[in-house]
Amino acid sequence: MGEFRIGRGDFELDGRPVRLLSGALHYFRVHEAQWGHRLAMLRAMGLNCVETYVPWNLHEPRPGRYEDVAALGRFLDAARAAGLLAIVRPGPYICAEWENGGLPHWLTGRFGHRVRTRDPEYLAEVERWFRVLLPQVAERQYDRGGPVIMVQVENEYGSYGSDQVYLDRLARLIEECGVTAALCTSDGPEDHMLTGGSVPGVLATVNFGSRARAGFETLRRHRPAGPLMCMEFWCGWFGHWGAEPVVRDAADAAGALREILECGASVNLYMAHGGTNFAGWAGANRAGGLHDGPLQPDITSYDYDAPIDEYGRPTEKFWAFREVLAAYADGPLPELPPPPAVLGASCEAVLDEWAPLDAVLDALGDEEQVGGAPSSFEELGVDRGLVRYRVDVPGPRMPYPLSVRGLRDRALVYVDGNRAGVLTEDAPVLPEPVAGPARVELWVESLGRVNYGPRVGEPKGITGGVLHERQYLHGVAARGLRLGAFSMEGVEGVRFRSASGEGGVGLYRGSVSVVGPGDAGLSLTGVTRGFVWVNGFCLGRYWGVGPQTSLYVPGPLLRSGGNEVWVLEAEAAGEIRVRLE
Repeated sequence: MGEFRIGRGDFELDGRPVRLLSGALHYFRVHEAQWGHRLAMLRAMGLNCVETYVPWNLHEPRPGRYEDVAALGRFLDAARAAGLLAIVRPGPYICAEWENGGLPHWLTGRFGHRVRTRDPEYLAEVERWFRVLLPQVAERQYDRGGPVIMVQVENEYGSYGSDQVYLDRLARLIEECGVTAALCTSDGPEDHMLTGGSVPGVLATVNFGSRARAGFETLRRHRPAGPLMCMEFWCGWFGHWGAEPVVRDAADAAGALREILECGASVNLYMAHGGTNFAGWAGANRAGGLHDGPLQPDITSYDYDAPIDEYGRPTEKFWAFREVLAAYADGPLPELPPPPAVLGASCEAVLDEWAPLDAVLDALGDEEQVGGAPSSFEELGVDRGLVRYRVDVPGPRMPYPLSVRGLRDRALVYVDGNRAGVLTEDAPVLPEPVAGPARVELWVESLGRVNYGPRVGEPKGITGGVLHERQYLHGVAARGLRLGAFSMEGVEGVRFRSASGEGGVGLYRGSVSVVGPGDAGLSLTGVTRGFVWVNGFCLGRYWGVGPQTSLYVPGPLLRSGGNEVWVLEAEAAGEIRVRLE
């Protein structure tokens, strides 16, 4: 068995100095059948290590209900088979532009700002989760014949808090769960971040996209000894709905990478391959320097302008990085693996069935809850999806403005069955006053929970109340429609009708005939915002505001012949057309 250790100036592997040339690749953003190809692409770029986060909320959607926790272990086995070392960043908070920063909605709904602190009840939940998760990491450590050489404690904690007691307890907990691999932290190269986020006796690393020498100088003021490492070299960036895509020049990024390596440091490319925010797991940010401004939902693609694009193809940045990294390789770099299969011919889906949202809710929705004030998504147990709120305006009374306080994030409103408008957090008042008596329905959609900054964990739904003039309306009924309820078996229970001439919001179902299955892009016209499934697999959210105009369809999802397609339109639709190409 081998040995990996942190020396005074270098990492050491089996007694020899080693430079970690790592790349971020998240197993949960890549179809499992494509892990091998993407890992081989990392090797071909010149990397010797892969890094991944672990999203707690993906694997424990409800307290004590675990879903495919073993996926991490299978990914680490695939990394070993590809000849790569591995760094695991289990959180419990990960950021990652992922829903709620990876924290389960039921956890933040219960503890609020007690998360990410020494709070004993919160730490008890973390311990329970880590004792389920971390044994598979411990079993795959380098000294046991596996690829895992390092495990990270929390994530960029200095950007959030200063609870050193919490960080120390977290580090000890990781060790108690059988992890003997090296521990590390990662933070921005600023004094307050390093003092808030580092742990005595644990390797501190820094995250940045440029100015490596300045960043490492700051790190050295805090840690005079130990290997230098940029745990996140931001070689690209993520995108928001309604904003221009962010692109970084390949030569500029390669120059910044070269500077890191010239400093004698190790590096982790963030991202080497971004992948996709399938199934509505994309997070959101708050604008402004204090990350407390308007909501900025993340797009479904996590291409990240990475050197390996969303489809697994090498980009100009890939070749520029490969040239830089080749100078640090022990020998010639491996050739690229054969490219994935691509769709043999473009084709169009026929959506011939439609069900209104009420019918979908009747078949797939949770039990309705009625209370004085509206329940939040967290109180209803809804992680991703929509909630229908219903409330009566008493009467007789004259028309008054109807508004929603604490709306997160977007509501399609009906008054007595007639569409009355769309409300948002920044525009929470209906354009026309409402007279009583009247029945008001509000279909509220979460656009992604905040993944970074002081508002991580903020609740979704109607978090204040529904007001008529200045008076709260009470007796609000709420019923959740979770994305997780959309299974092949579940959708069979929906009462569909012919889609001919219907249009509007609701669930559309149809099929597409494929010749030559392979990777494809799915584009839609005649829609506003919603979600798409292919053969029961949720590709993620679409939204006409852009910049993303098509959704990535992994080739392994498709089969020759007929393939089932569902489109859940949440706001407005005309004649919908779905095309694979």
